[in-house]
Amino acid sequence: MKRKNVFVAGLDDFNRRKLERLPHAADCDFHAALDISDIRGVDRFDMQQLIEKATGAIRGSGVHPDAVVAFYDFPATDLVPILAERFGVRGPTLTAVLKCEHKYWSRLEQQKTAAAHIPRFFAFDPFDERSYSRIPLVPPYWIKPIKSFRSFLAFRINDERDYRRALPLLRSKISYVSEPFNYLFEHFLLPFEIGNMRESCMAESMLSGSMCTVEGYVYRGEVVVYGVVDSVREQDRSSFSRYEYPSSLPQEVQFRMADIARRVISGVGLDDSPFNIEFFWDQTFNAIGLLEINPRISQAHGDLFEKVHGVPHHAIMLDVALGRKPAPLEYTGPFQRAAHFMLRTFSDGMVKAVPSADDIGRVAEELPGTEVQLKVKPGDRLQELKGQDSYSFELAVIYLGGRDQRELLERYHRCLELLPFEIDSRPSRFMPRVGGT
Repeated sequence: MKRKNVFVAGLDDFNRRKLERLPHAADCDFHAALDISDIRGVDRFDMQQLIEKATGAIRGSGVHPDAVVAFYDFPATDLVPILAERFGVRGPTLTAVLKCEHKYWSRLEQQKTAAAHIPRFFAFDPFDERSYSRIPLVPPYWIKPIKSFRSFLAFRINDERDYRRALPLLRSKISYVSEPFNYLFEHFLLPFEIGNMRESCMAESMLSGSMCTVEGYVYRGEVVVYGVVDSVREQDRSSFSRYEYPSSLPQEVQFRMADIARRVISGVGLDDSPFNIEFFWDQTFNAIGLLEINPRISQAHGDLFEKVHGVPHHAIMLDVALGRKPAPLEYTGPFQRAAHFMLRTFSDGMVKAVPSADDIGRVAEELPGTEVQLKVKPGDRLQELKGQDSYSFELAVIYLGGRDQRELLERYHRCLELLPFEIDSRPSRFMPRVGGT
């Protein structure tokens, strides 16, 4: 059988190991169209340079690509349709991907298929001195760039003072993503009225309740949902504490979310692509709210699926990219439940010490199946880390499995005892406490 050559935009060691453990790996070779260092922790994104570099890597590999994939957000997801078209392989269109990622355009599309499930929204120009008075929403509400990732520059606005405090950060940092994102509208055949908006930010009314992510894919026009992952937030804060799978939400609620997902994904025209959609369920009113659409798998969920199903959902991403209908996931993993914990701090500071290799080894020995990824190193100033949300700093992620939620939490607290961090904390960043979302 001819081996398949799969090129990844944003390949890292952790996800390479996931890919190489797939049953598909027997007849696939995985190549980096771009390395993770090209798209994360960088001072700026040069879209033209990234497109040229990825194109050069594929052409210089000496093999013809059979698939192009990505599991990280911008700019990786945007490169997939460009490279897929350039090399004649299966993939979504750039228009469909941007209908998911451009927050204002996406809301306009969602209005057509799921109007009852989206918040009120309004686009505004953060450089307009009168912008606060022009926003037709009553606080509290959220403001965020029209294009962002990982809650970068997203702020909860309780009053005008919050807005005025957030504005300098928005103005000084918004070009980090908006400038390279706008490059796509300037150089590809995309709607003029969207690409030339003066407004670069969104204000949205609040969604509340339990949060989750619906994971699915589109294969030759058929939209399939295969899993729901709970997104648990820190107590009294908006930052995520952990992702947990399978979801604890009622089955009836999950079915309703799947139905909404099928409608909106068909509506934006996404095809030959995985996707995930973030939802809220307000238990009081039994109402479902749609937060955002991502045209990719969530790589943060891959280990959860592997622990429960025996394979990460990278398998689904790969099948779709290679033109094969994914097989249903079986429950053959070593755990009944799995979680991806995000160890955070909510104050700025300098990292003095992090867990050693021996510390991490003790965790793996005492808690089999547990994996720790450090996100900081000694000497890091937390405020200077790239891609953080507006209210916290991520120190590490911890992947673990268990019989039930109680065992997951017990194992996580044991990890905290075994993983010492030392941080010289100092308040210096706009990071107000929030009362929920």
